[in-house]
Amino acid sequence: MKFNPLQVGIYTGLLLASLHAIWAFLVLVGIAGPLMSFVLGLHFLNNPYTVKPFSFGNALMLVVFVFVVWFVLGYVATVCWNKMQKGK
Repeated sequence: MKFNPLQVGIYTGLLLASLHAIWAFLVLVGIAGPLMSFVLGLHFLNNPYTVKPFSFGNALMLVVFVFVVWFVLGYVATVCWNKMQKGK
C-alpha cells in the first residue's frame, strides 16, 4: 500500500506540534511543573527540572520547530516506505 508523503508529513507534523502546543498551554496556566513532577514521580524519579515562565515567542518557536521536524521525518519515512513497496 502506498501513501502520500505530503499528507503523512502534514499529519505527523500536526500531531506532534499539537502535543507541544498543549505543553505550552500547560506552562501558560501554571500546571506544567506539578504535572511533570507527578509523572516523573510515577516513574520513581525526582524532578531535577524547573519550568521557566511562559514566553509566547518560545512557545511559537517550539510548535513550529516540532512541526517542521516531524513533517520532514514523516515525509522521508513515507518516501522510503513507498520505495520498499515497489518490489511487491
